[in-house]
Amino acid sequence: MRSADRPRDCPGFPQLWTATTVSYFGTYVTALALQILIVVNLHASATEVGLVNAARWLPYLLFGLLAGVFVDRRRRLPILVGTDFGRAILLVVIPLLAAVGGLSVPVVIALMLPFGVLSILNDGAAQSVLPDLVTPAALGQANVRIQQSLSAAQTTGPLVAGGLVAAIGAPLAVLVDAVSYLFSGLLIATIRVTERPVAAPQRRHLLQEIREGMAWVYRHPMLAPMALTSHGWFVFNSMLITVFVPFAVRVGHLGAFGLGVGYACAGVGGVLGSAVSSRMARRLGAGPAVVLAQALFPLAFTPIVLAPALATISVGQFLFGLGVGLGSPIELTYRQQVTPDHLQGRMNSTIRSFNWGMYGLGAPLGGVLADRIGYRPTLWIGIAGVAAMAVAIGCSRFRKASLSDTLPR
Repeated sequence: MRSADRPRDCPGFPQLWTATTVSYFGTYVTALALQILIVVNLHASATEVGLVNAARWLPYLLFGLLAGVFVDRRRRLPILVGTDFGRAILLVVIPLLAAVGGLSVPVVIALMLPFGVLSILNDGAAQSVLPDLVTPAALGQANVRIQQSLSAAQTTGPLVAGGLVAAIGAPLAVLVDAVSYLFSGLLIATIRVTERPVAAPQRRHLLQEIREGMAWVYRHPMLAPMALTSHGWFVFNSMLITVFVPFAVRVGHLGAFGLGVGYACAGVGGVLGSAVSSRMARRLGAGPAVVLAQALFPLAFTPIVLAPALATISVGQFLFGLGVGLGSPIELTYRQQVTPDHLQGRMNSTIRSFNWGMYGLGAPLGGVLADRIGYRPTLWIGIAGVAAMAVAIGCSRFRKASLSDTLPR
């Protein structure tokens, strides 16, 4: 048995944390570079922006449940390595095609579909392998550390992306993410930790395993309301995110650097939120802390819609990052702690597949609405939606959730 109560003392976690941090950094460079690429370079409409975002996330809805079974049947570290390498290859194609004049919105959509499939497998494996690398006492802090890395990358990545886009163009800026995935895969390949043995070779029917994972999530008295309100939040948040970039560029007249500053403020908020996440969970309880985090999201986008400018976008993005940094580590730790190991992959993939799959529905819906009724009315619909989800989880049983609600591992 391991005795380390600090994540950094647990074998394998430092490599995973470093790899994840570098990968997050590259991801946030591409998050801005790709949006600028399709809005400015490829002159995409709001509907086309929504379709690109949908292609990135729709595979979660289509294949996420299958990915959960796949992750539970196999060792998770090799999955992380393979999917990192695969995503690096796909991203390299973007600047290559741009260099020869072969890049278009349909091509970007075609590349994002397999990218999304690989991301499903990587996400499910990453969340499921963490309890193998750290002790139960260190699990909460490990999730906080990873969330802090995400927030730090969100702070610096967009600023770097803005500079890279200005200096070398959006297509070449995407190469940064490809390199980050390559580095991540190579570093994770050096981890020498024995994972829990894969379940005995007995194979049950695929649908039976999927149903078992879904039943665990949607019949659990606490996981069910958390998951369902999370699904709804992702629908409306995807509408907000899809419309935000063209709204900021075309109505707020922000360029790549201005958007980078706004996203960087979200990262600052995320760092602060994750820094106080554990303390808030202990002081208020896991449920009330998550409800508080959810209440920040409608407040985040309201000033942006009222007066789109660098100052309001920066404040709004800060509040958005604060909510994510505060709530996400608590939610993730809670569901990891209450779920037995043989269901970790299916639990994580069930929740994530429907969460991120909602982007495949909300993103094109937001784009179509923006083109039909305008940016501001669509943004108000999104704000009303995330506010409704905050009220719903606040009225559910999850408001009484505690991180002591654990099962023996």
